[in-house]
Amino acid sequence: MREEPTRDHAPRVGIAGYSSASWLHVAPIKAAGGVVAAVATRDPARRARAESDTPGVQVVDDLDALVELPDLDAVVLGTPTHLHHAHALQVIAAGLPVVVEKPLGVNLAQMREVVDAARAAKVPVTVYLQRRFDPAHQVARALVASGRLGDVWRFEYRWERWVPEPRHGWREDTPSADGGGKLSDLGPHMIDLAVQLFGPVESVYAEVASRRQVGDDEAHVALHHASGRVSHLDVCTLVAQPGPRMRLIGSAGTWVYDDFDDLGKTRKFYPDLNDAPGGCGWIYGGAEREPAPTLPENWAEFYRQFFQALRSPDPFDELPVPTSAVVHIAAVLDAAHRSGATRQVVRVPAESTETTHAAGRSAS
Repeated sequence: MREEPTRDHAPRVGIAGYSSASWLHVAPIKAAGGVVAAVATRDPARRARAESDTPGVQVVDDLDALVELPDLDAVVLGTPTHLHHAHALQVIAAGLPVVVEKPLGVNLAQMREVVDAARAAKVPVTVYLQRRFDPAHQVARALVASGRLGDVWRFEYRWERWVPEPRHGWREDTPSADGGGKLSDLGPHMIDLAVQLFGPVESVYAEVASRRQVGDDEAHVALHHASGRVSHLDVCTLVAQPGPRMRLIGSAGTWVYDDFDDLGKTRKFYPDLNDAPGGCGWIYGGAEREPAPTLPENWAEFYRQFFQALRSPDPFDELPVPTSAVVHIAAVLDAAHRSGATRQVVRVPAESTETTHAAGRSAS
């Protein structure tokens, strides 16, 4: 690994690609005390946006030029999913710590290869699962940990929306096997929270479909955890009346949350669920309800922890999403795709279940 940044040296980050998957990193990096030093893109409109977002930023044509810059401390990969594997290996070979947009590759073999290369080179790699620091994710973890809902046996997470006219971005027009579709896009966030709540996943059953596009636009995934708990995850772009975003069902109550969409805007489908003080949902116990605890969104915390890890003697132990969690999430996502293709229950490789619900350093 290149020389790690010192505490009096603001980490200098290069971003590869500059679509929405990339520019959403800019504010958290800056809020965490980092510097967006360089961007790699050939697209004239994206070059202009990068220069507007960060005046003085150095813009280069491609990843080859980016990793040759002498003063970078880390690279963010916001390139299309099918390029993550090759690009991550290239950045690791250059000795630069790397944050990869989820998922890490298009299948488990690719993701394992990246993690193994990073460990061998002692170059930190992690996946950008910033939703760990969303209010809803933090509240869900806090409720399970506190016992407020009693014995919690089921978690439901829906990422449903109504998109009446098909879009034609690379995610929509790329086959799921090559990294396209909604399951690979949103599934890592959903699986990550499920594992944090209930621990490692033993088996997966999934139904995955492509209704109007090349990549999948509908998926139902049932996770069976080693703890005996169950998580139900649903992704669909064809739901005119989306269901509540999240539910935790326990012996002493049920938490229901429905207060954001994928762009962070308040939803209006269930006004009686969106009126909780603080906006973090309601805890129901029969006819009674009380507002859930309120916690702030803090995506910058991901980069605070990442930059702290770069200064650590053993950065792998300090990463906001450790490699053990990355591998297990990858194995579960891979099992979901295989189950969706066969309509059979698929067991998750036992060696990937080393992570636990406590893995990582996410805020609670």
